[in-house]
Amino acid sequence: MALIEFQNVSKWFPHSTGRALLRTHIAQWFGAEHKEKFVALKNVSFRLDPGESLAIVGSNGAGKSTLLSLAAGLATPNAGRVIVNGHLAALLELGSGFHPDLTGSENLLLNSALLGRSRKQTLELAEKIVDFSGIRDFIDDPLRNYSSGMVMRLAFSIAIHTEPDIMLLDEVLAVGDSGFQAKCREALLDFQRAGKSILFVSHSPGHVLQMCERAIWLDHGELVMEGDAASVLDAYSGGLALKQQAGDQGA
Repeated sequence: MALIEFQNVSKWFPHSTGRALLRTHIAQWFGAEHKEKFVALKNVSFRLDPGESLAIVGSNGAGKSTLLSLAAGLATPNAGRVIVNGHLAALLELGSGFHPDLTGSENLLLNSALLGRSRKQTLELAEKIVDFSGIRDFIDDPLRNYSSGMVMRLAFSIAIHTEPDIMLLDEVLAVGDSGFQAKCREALLDFQRAGKSILFVSHSPGHVLQMCERAIWLDHGELVMEGDAASVLDAYSGGLALKQQAGDQGA
């Protein structure tokens, strides 16, 4: 049974994000409003099996973060089905699930609860979480005083210690110092060795090849290619080179 399965999934958003007037709502109710929509994902299908790590590659705006948001349950598809089986931890936008006015220790309790852990379970893990994060001296300070690297340290440490079946990662390893990045990668390798699964967005080919056996390539919301990570990265790099060449010729 797949841990995550997308079945012909599409997601779109209205181009206008301004405040809608009453007449706009009335027009929409009666079908008179036909504004063009931005299609973030179009008819995407794939699966993530137990013990597998899958990378999502593509240019900015390709639909990668939208795909992770759908997998995490933060958004719902306009068409198709998203099926998730198992306990999931998501590290998406930095600081999501945290409150800047709460202390690090208070945010630890809050974020762990959002990931499905009871207060008792969190308190039993708290020392390990704080030790791994390396921010013990600041754990009772409000989060608004933290650097982005410190927030990432705390968020990753909470997520990895909640022992999920699936980790969703969106470029979080690009934040923080190199020493902690290496520590995170080693923790993720241990996570994989334990038979757990990762769905991973990254612009770093090195990280993709290190963490994932398989990859999918998204372009303008469509799944262009799916296969072993090296082959997909080669094809994606070739596609970028062709686009760059076409741009240079058109200049």
